[in-house]
Amino acid sequence: MNKEEQIKIIEDMQAVVNQMKLDDLEEDPSLEDELFECSCCGKTKSLAGSIQYGKYRLCNDCVLLAETGLAIGKFKNVDELIKAMEDTRLEEMCEFIKKEEKRVNN
Repeated sequence: MNKEEQIKIIEDMQAVVNQMKLDDLEEDPSLEDELFECSCCGKTKSLAGSIQYGKYRLCNDCVLLAETGLAIGKFKNVDELIKAMEDTRLEEMCEFIKKEEKRVNN
């Protein structure tokens, strides 16, 4: 797969994933305020545009990473993406702990 094909796939996936979020919000606007912790990035995100991949729920941003990565062959399954994002999740957990400690101490 050449660079132009990869760019086309990425652009197409961006449009599809963005539309998924818009469709979810159109169907149920309350999804914007329903939050969960993304299994991939570890951030607290809106359910709008998220997808359940087996035991993992990914936020809309990580769905884009997953679908693009799978389409261009960067990894074979979502488990590989989850493993690759481990450092990001750990950083997010550390930030949460720091914010919580600051909140408790003030």
